[in-house]
Amino acid sequence: MVEIPVSSIDRIIRKGGATRVSKSAIIALQKELEEYGIKVAKLAWELASYAGKKTVEDKDIVLALRKQKFTK
Repeated sequence: MVEIPVSSIDRIIRKGGATRVSKSAIIALQKELEEYGIKVAKLAWELASYAGKKTVEDKDIVLALRKQKFTK
């Protein structure tokens, strides 16, 4: 189930400083980012639902990321 395009992953890696990127590196990062994104989205939905909301908002995503200890 690929949701993030290969070209986007390639650009992300290159923005990180790489000049050459292997297909296997792209696929590995793509898989990890998608899995992590789904975890964050599920947690954000749980937080929104617990608050009685039907819509996930930006603050739910930020809170979910903080709970995952990914942001400040």
